Amino acid sequence: MIRYFTAGESHGPALTAIVEGLPAGVTVSQQEIDAQLQRRQQGYGRGGRMKIESDKAEVLSGIRFGKTIGSPISLLIRNRDWENWTATMARFENPVTEVPKITIPRPGHADLAGKIKYGFDDIRPVIERSSARETAARVAAGTLARIFLRTLGIEIGSYVSAIGSAAEPAHNPEIEKLLRDGAETLALKADASPVRMLDNTTEHSAIAAIDDVKQQGDTLGGVIEIFITGVPMGLGSYVQHDRRLDADLVSALLSIQAIKGAEIGRAFDNACKPGSRVHDEFHLVPGKGLERKTNRSGGLEGSMTSGQTIHLRAAMKPISSLVSPLHSFDLATMQPTLSRFERSDTCAVPAAGVVAEAVIAPVIANALLEKLGGDHFEEISSRLRNYRRYLQEIFQA
Repeated sequence: MIRYFTAGESHGPALTAIVEGLPAGVTVSQQEIDAQLQRRQQGYGRGGRMKIESDKAEVLSGIRFGKTIGSPISLLIRNRDWENWTATMARFENPVTEVPKITIPRPGHADLAGKIKYGFDDIRPVIERSSARETAARVAAGTLARIFLRTLGIEIGSYVSAIGSAAEPAHNPEIEKLLRDGAETLALKADASPVRMLDNTTEHSAIAAIDDVKQQGDTLGGVIEIFITGVPMGLGSYVQHDRRLDADLVSALLSIQAIKGAEIGRAFDNACKPGSRVHDEFHLVPGKGLERKTNRSGGLEGSMTSGQTIHLRAAMKPISSLVSPLHSFDLATMQPTLSRFERSDTCAVPAAGVVAEAVIAPVIANALLEKLGGDHFEEISSRLRNYRRYLQEIFQA
């Protein structure tokens, strides 16, 4: 089983991640990890932090001669901004001058609940660990699982379908064309847009909306579409609640900072339609096998993969650190006041799509390993080829 843990604060010396359970023999390159980290830093509407950082991962263990060796892989991403925070975030030394305490929570952030939960007299520790800066470590960790999947013919990609009120048309035929070449082809196309959108008209509207709210000191959220291609039928299980693949995928998405909703396919739209317009009918085509004309289920049925493209959607709320303050109060005086501003983005939806790709990679990899077993790449690859052949024979019989 692949699992990972991250550590580090937003303005500490570095972020770290440990990835355990990746099979031996997977070819990994430094460039692939750093390329995903760079993708995470892009996007129109990002704040000043991205001008400071230039994320690269240092691999400290678990890889030899460019291949995984089956032992835990440790990664380190240094924070260049640490040099400006050595006093505020000192680990052992007492600062020469007193560091002001933060006692005014931001509505919508972890500030208030985190301070109360952990008994701090200062909100700063909450800000540091709850920050989305942590997702850099998750992208690096998830990239290892993503590389493993890609080598087996399974690809993950995403694009942004809405930012604020700028939303793409209900049906974009270009998506199906791009997915025929794999989900990463779709992601590459999205990456060419500053807001990671596929529709040019919607892109221009989104950029204008970001510019508008930035002038107002406000922020914007949006909707991310995630696709996984090449996944065989039968991963996941319905036999126990903790083995349901749809639950694991949605859980991974909701673990991302500021993601407040997730669905499989267009689940909420489907909930308002009759079953005859929701379920994907089976068609046995001579010489071709099983085909379906629709994929409204999002590639999952009974919490197992259907063999179709997996389609997930994630809703990101607007970032809660606003230049134009909201009503708040001071915990030190218990008097009403306006919220404070912590350096942040106007819109981080494009970057969140890259994070979403990363966090679902271990989920799919684990579902594959549960089905196939195996400790090294060649063993797993051989079993997957046999399983694909078995599926093909069933439906062409």
